[in-house]
Amino acid sequence: MRAILGATGILIAGSAVAIVGAAGVLAGVMAKTIVTPPPARTDDTRVVAVDLPSGTITLQRHRDSVLPGDYSFFFSAGTGHARVGEITARGAATVTRRILSVDYGDLTAARRGRFSGWLYTSPADLGFAWAEVTVSTPVGPAPAWLVPADAVFRSTRWVIQVHGRAVRREEALRAVPVFRAAGYTSLLVSYRNDGDAPASTDRRYGLGDTEWPDVDAAIDYAAAHGATSIVLMGWSMGGAVVLQALTRGRRANLIVGVVLDSPVIDWRDVIAAQATERRLPKLIARGAVVVLGARWTRRLTGQDVPIDFARLDFVERARDVRRPVLLLHSDDDGFVPPTGSRRLADRRPDLVTLVAFTEARHTKLWNYDPERWNEEIAAWLAQLPRL
Repeated sequence: MRAILGATGILIAGSAVAIVGAAGVLAGVMAKTIVTPPPARTDDTRVVAVDLPSGTITLQRHRDSVLPGDYSFFFSAGTGHARVGEITARGAATVTRRILSVDYGDLTAARRGRFSGWLYTSPADLGFAWAEVTVSTPVGPAPAWLVPADAVFRSTRWVIQVHGRAVRREEALRAVPVFRAAGYTSLLVSYRNDGDAPASTDRRYGLGDTEWPDVDAAIDYAAAHGATSIVLMGWSMGGAVVLQALTRGRRANLIVGVVLDSPVIDWRDVIAAQATERRLPKLIARGAVVVLGARWTRRLTGQDVPIDFARLDFVERARDVRRPVLLLHSDDDGFVPPTGSRRLADRRPDLVTLVAFTEARHTKLWNYDPERWNEEIAAWLAQLPRL
């Protein structure tokens, strides 16, 4: 019996070691995935039918394809682009939408595609004067789009737009009209590892902990071109970047306010939610945070420096927010849970305003209800001080 129990103990111990080892491997894989720029976006929506004469497209029913509003539809692995609008019919497994335009590619040959909140793919789509400019960042010259508030570049009020993870400047084009109407020149920036700006030496995201100096450089650019009052706007991970620039940058005195759409306020909360979405144990999410924050795991993730998650947590750092903040977040975000936005607003009601949507998904609030989105931003801007 003693021999049997001993053998059983060895088996249990061996199984426990195997389980812990497997969890460690999964945590490492998750950590590396979080900080590695993806090669391409996945086409996650099936095209059922295209009827160009009637101007409609029928798509697989999907959490994005059923949202009201106007959207971009990238198809055939990004080789084609269309804009879709009004829902004209709904089936048990399909949804039919109005085709607003086909900008490039053969939509009739498309089999799969993906929705995007980028309704505009170039500043030229907005109908305003604009220019391609370059911001000198610590990693090298980074391209940016400049859309002046008026024809003579006299505005001293600027907004610097910072896009999210795995996307580019196009994400922020939706915001240009409301800021321009309020008298703001828009600077839509790129930053390290986004595919437009130069890469960092490790070619890894820092989740805001390493990207913020590129936004600080954009503030320098704006100041050198006449800006005296600057609003920072961040989308998704861009929110984390903006909050670091606000609290760690050299020229915070020029910043009069911050607008955040679907922002990351606490990365640990987001990583835990992503693990739950993928049906992974909470232990894996906690392990991924440990891996990303440790120096000894750099060979595993490829990072040059570990990520300081405490520094990125603006629920705990709510007292460090010293400028008015407008938060726009949807309850059904699906990628970045709104809990961080709610907690920050609860802790700083003196400076933080939360505008909650119920079913607009991640960074698609403007698409879902552009009138409300624009009105909330315009009213908030009107209350800001001018420096």
